Amino acid sequence: MTSRQRVLKAINHEIPDRVPIDFGGFQTGIHKKAYAELLDYLGIKKEKIITLDPIQGLAKPSEEILRRFRTDIRYVLAHNPDNFKGEIVKNTRDSSLWYDLKDEFGVVWSMLGDQQLYMDITHHPLANATVDDIADYSFPNGDDMSRFTGVRQQAEQIRDETPYALSTGIGGVVYEYCWYMRGLERWFMDMIENPAFCEALLDRILQFWIDYYTAFMAQIGDIVDIVMIGDDIAGQHGPLFSPELYRRIVKPRQKKLVQHIKSLTKAKIWYHTCGSCIQYIPELLDNGIDILNPVQISADNMDPALLKGKYGERLVFWGGCIDAQHILPFAKASEVREHVRRNIEIFKPGGGYVFNNVHNIQVGVPAENIVALFDAAYEFGFYN
Repeated sequence: MTSRQRVLKAINHEIPDRVPIDFGGFQTGIHKKAYAELLDYLGIKKEKIITLDPIQGLAKPSEEILRRFRTDIRYVLAHNPDNFKGEIVKNTRDSSLWYDLKDEFGVVWSMLGDQQLYMDITHHPLANATVDDIADYSFPNGDDMSRFTGVRQQAEQIRDETPYALSTGIGGVVYEYCWYMRGLERWFMDMIENPAFCEALLDRILQFWIDYYTAFMAQIGDIVDIVMIGDDIAGQHGPLFSPELYRRIVKPRQKKLVQHIKSLTKAKIWYHTCGSCIQYIPELLDNGIDILNPVQISADNMDPALLKGKYGERLVFWGGCIDAQHILPFAKASEVREHVRRNIEIFKPGGGYVFNNVHNIQVGVPAENIVALFDAAYEFGFYN
């Protein structure tokens, strides 16, 4: 099979020749420092490492690396509009060097100069806002067509000149961007004390993404295979906030976005949430999602056999084959290989599974273990 045939079989709950492999991008990708060590380990000459996502510190994998790990997915990404540069600037605060990035929504992400790992939020632009302030705030335009310059050509090149399946990068962050703008503690208090504020901001963020995907799918909706969206709604031990509040104010907006995207393309909808999200899987299926990522099997109640047995006929699992908190960083390569073998045998029956790490490969993960992870996926992923 070609990679695209393999992926389409898997995400349609049919049996391909082997489990498809994804090396990731904006989600389930690899930190640039771990990527540099991987290149050294493999003896691959270090080209200039491109930072795909400065906030998470993720590298853009080279085509050589993608082929080395038999990766079946390629990505087509929108980009900043022409009127927004999104440049990182250096500032000094408290005698320390900081790297600051203000995004389109006015959220400021910062990283200490001597850290060079990740960026955290240092400014929430709506921290002290009222409902009226939301109406007056200058939100970016999701349908600014300069975001999508060249994406049709990129997508056609992948479709016509390569054997790979085609996916968008992640977007559709309806819920999380609200607390990015408000501040997490204040947002959680609002959900109890000021739900009108929450709903007004959710609606405004939703409109951005409705406009964004209307324009994006007009460019590639007829040829893309997977559309990636996401919002973290669960943590290590369960939901991050009241499921009742989720159902009342967050779920309707998420569902509206998913259904809108589905009206524009036949692509499968891939949804990212970390944590113990098993309680939310019926809600996500009702929203219309087809694929769950990253399938954090080290979180509570996220046992692979339980997930596959209960939801495997309706939900594609994308990830989930390694304990990325305890095994991948700290075990021997042989233990990583065995862990992958056991879990892939659980997830792969009947199709409905795409292999990937559980979220991003972090700094400090031994390169030997990264190689063992993906080589085991290939070795044990065949159906015959």
